[in-house]
Amino acid sequence: MNILVVGSGGREHALAWKLAGSSRVKRVFVAPGNAGTATEGSDIENVPIKELEFPKLLEFAKQNKIGLTVVGSEVPLCAGIVDVFDREGLRIFGPSKSAAQLEGSKSFCKEILRRGDVPTAIYNVFTGGDEAIQFLQNRDNPIVVKADGLAAGKGVIVCKNRSESIEAVHRIKKRREFGEAGDRIVIEERLDGEEVSVLAITDGSTILMLQPAQDHKPAFDGDVGPNTGGMGAYSPVPIVDDQMLRWIEERVLVPTVHTMNSNGTPFKGVLYAGLMITKQGPKVLEYNVRFGDPECQPLLMRLNCDLVDIMEATIDGKLDSIRMPEWDARHAVCVVMASKGYPNEYETGKPIRGLDDAAKIPNTKVFHAGTAIEKTDNKDEIKIITNGGRVLGVTGLGETISDAKFAAYSAVKKIRWDGAWCRKDISDKATK
Repeated sequence: MNILVVGSGGREHALAWKLAGSSRVKRVFVAPGNAGTATEGSDIENVPIKELEFPKLLEFAKQNKIGLTVVGSEVPLCAGIVDVFDREGLRIFGPSKSAAQLEGSKSFCKEILRRGDVPTAIYNVFTGGDEAIQFLQNRDNPIVVKADGLAAGKGVIVCKNRSESIEAVHRIKKRREFGEAGDRIVIEERLDGEEVSVLAITDGSTILMLQPAQDHKPAFDGDVGPNTGGMGAYSPVPIVDDQMLRWIEERVLVPTVHTMNSNGTPFKGVLYAGLMITKQGPKVLEYNVRFGDPECQPLLMRLNCDLVDIMEATIDGKLDSIRMPEWDARHAVCVVMASKGYPNEYETGKPIRGLDDAAKIPNTKVFHAGTAIEKTDNKDEIKIITNGGRVLGVTGLGETISDAKFAAYSAVKKIRWDGAWCRKDISDKATK
């Protein structure tokens, strides 16, 4: 079959690469894709259609006999791409617009968690900035202030005291740093512990657990600095053993799926729980409704079964007929290389050097995120340039977490552009 992957990031490159490896797949199209998907191989091709151009995507899917569309990011999912394709009888993997509210609205997510009795932080929701500030006046404890809507992973502000909390409200409500995403805000207690990502695939009744991963949201080493879309990830995660994973399935994922069904918003697709492992046990920080980026990269590097079979069974409501996924026993570490200035203002158009040398490092794969191909006078020359804040996700495999980290950073050292940087401590938590 032909497959269409919608998106342009590192997650979409990893999905296209994994899906193209299926014996059932003839060709993978990526809309709009990036330089990595453009140069991955003859069986992967970029399509110049943006992820929110639904009529054009529909027309392309029909004309090219697309048997399965896979949506990478939350933006088209929350905008209703699944509903649009469903109405036209086209097979697409992901949740409906109403179900995607689980990520698209933090207040909706909190209400589902409350109704399902799922462990999470105590919270309040506000529409007005003055009302939120008045609430904070008598509180000087650590607080998390969140823009309710989508903010590219940057709308969560962790505050140490009252003044920082009030400043966070000003940023969201007064200065409108996150635009419409800040029309409502969620203020909740700050949870202490270690963050992990537990992903599962569900058809609304059966839950297929994936291996846990751990993202690194803060920009700089030691988990300091502003939040980003993710500076690296690794899998598996030692802190989440089999017993804890079963507990998360039973106490977090199962009641969430049941509550979504009873709410009239049944969920199909990737259910990604961002968890804090506190002294009282795991608690949900947030839900995402798609593969994480960069968690997707190490997970798909380790997945040893056909992803197409799993996705089709999800669409058909037949996940109960699928065997549990098989995993490479090795560890995987993904290091994100970013542009100078990210997650704030950054420049693009910087030529990237050393990709061919990095590709020669054993047990590694460089997934592109914010990259593009610049036209040159020489038709045989391919010049790859930066085209985003998070540029590459360099992923390594190893028998131990240290081996995987060494492989990833060995490839990172081969790659250069003006202003390139990365965290140096990705996966260090696993060895402490």
